[in-house]
Amino acid sequence: MDYKAFFAEVADWIIQANHMATNHGMDSDVFWKWVMDSTAAICEKYGNNQLVLNQMVMLFHWLEGFYAESVKRN
Repeated sequence: MDYKAFFAEVADWIIQANHMATNHGMDSDVFWKWVMDSTAAICEKYGNNQLVLNQMVMLFHWLEGFYAESVKRN
């Protein structure tokens, strides 16, 4: 597996996630569908490697936690 390529893709994904959240809102179905579809696509691209799966699940939980905190503040 090309770890350098994978982690570069993770960095790009985070930027895209921020863009999607800004444009659609974290409370939108569009945002969460993009999160699910894009994480699945990355996992499949790297053959569902366990490191990739764990990383993408962690990023999902990170977004979920960020969203939960923003809801509490508002």
